[in-house]
Amino acid sequence: MDLDALLAPVLATARAHAAEVDAEGAFPRHAIDDLRDGGLLGLTVPVEAGGLGAGPHELVTALSAVAQACGSTAMVYLMHVVAAGTVAAAPPPGRPALLRQLATGEKLATLAFSEPGSRSHFWAPTSQAQTDNGDRTRLKSRKSFVTSAGSAGVYLVSTLTSPELAPAAEAPVPVDVFAVDGDTDGVVVAGTFRGLGLRGNASAPMTFDLTAPDTDRLGQPGSGFGLMMEAVMPWFNLGNAAVSLGLAQAAVDGAVAHTSGARLQHLGETLAQLPTIRAQLARAGLELETTRSYVYTTATSIATADPAAQRQVLGVKAVANDAALRITDIAMRVCGGAAFSEHLPLERHFRDARAGGIMAPTADVLYDYYAKVLTGQPLF
Repeated sequence: MDLDALLAPVLATARAHAAEVDAEGAFPRHAIDDLRDGGLLGLTVPVEAGGLGAGPHELVTALSAVAQACGSTAMVYLMHVVAAGTVAAAPPPGRPALLRQLATGEKLATLAFSEPGSRSHFWAPTSQAQTDNGDRTRLKSRKSFVTSAGSAGVYLVSTLTSPELAPAAEAPVPVDVFAVDGDTDGVVVAGTFRGLGLRGNASAPMTFDLTAPDTDRLGQPGSGFGLMMEAVMPWFNLGNAAVSLGLAQAAVDGAVAHTSGARLQHLGETLAQLPTIRAQLARAGLELETTRSYVYTTATSIATADPAAQRQVLGVKAVANDAALRITDIAMRVCGGAAFSEHLPLERHFRDARAGGIMAPTADVLYDYYAKVLTGQPLF
């Protein structure tokens, strides 16, 4: 697989539409179409299911590259890849073709986990499912932020397991996850989204009020918490870190290019020839390289099932999110008015980078969990 060649048309399209996607809050359909046409929506899906069979390293490479071009496109892509991986881990028995549909891009998928009542604790929904006639489940759930809301073909919807089906002894929270088609009656986009950044990823609130066949459940009743911990969190945290890494790289590249070209005519020097500017660029560049190393180390740990993987997964998103905050801030500072006045795309990277740390699980929650692992305390 020549990943660079597959990504080339995606990146060209994403760059061409990035300003429009940001300014208009437009869903990045053109770049998503290119991801589909190149088979990249099935990046981590096994080859036998129609995917490319790639692993964590390729995921980081792809997402960071797409994020450099357009943060909104990268986030939509991340949510699809994680949703596809979750389906691969626990295919719903009533949807035997679903994984292949996600791999080929016939259907775009996303996660519908976050709820107003549990906020960044995405693994703990407050909505309660109810059994209906023994082989169907009544879902009634209000989700607060759903990436690709209204544009996804499949939503993975979480809910507390019906009391009649919840195991007596299970994970801290008995959760079910259902695959729900976007055109199902009762699936409603319940608001609009206009954020500080990532304006094209359509993270709007949604409501799900429907009856689903039990065969659309991923895994056994009450097994959703384990699925979230084992299939969702590692790949989402790593992928989200890769998006932050890409935004940080774009900021460093933009800052270096601008300060190397912008001149102080009265001194006959470029901005980059000023020691104060060089010191700031050095800080940004060194933090970028340090963060990149940790992100790829975590990818290796996931790929090799290293015992340190759990701790690194908890740390990688927080580290990369906060690094992107600092790096994009430096880029804005050294480029001054040219960045602030939108003459450069740096202010878009600056705004987009502020989303990562508040996405569930938030950076602050992850720092707490990382410390729990360090000190030998249970996570839940």
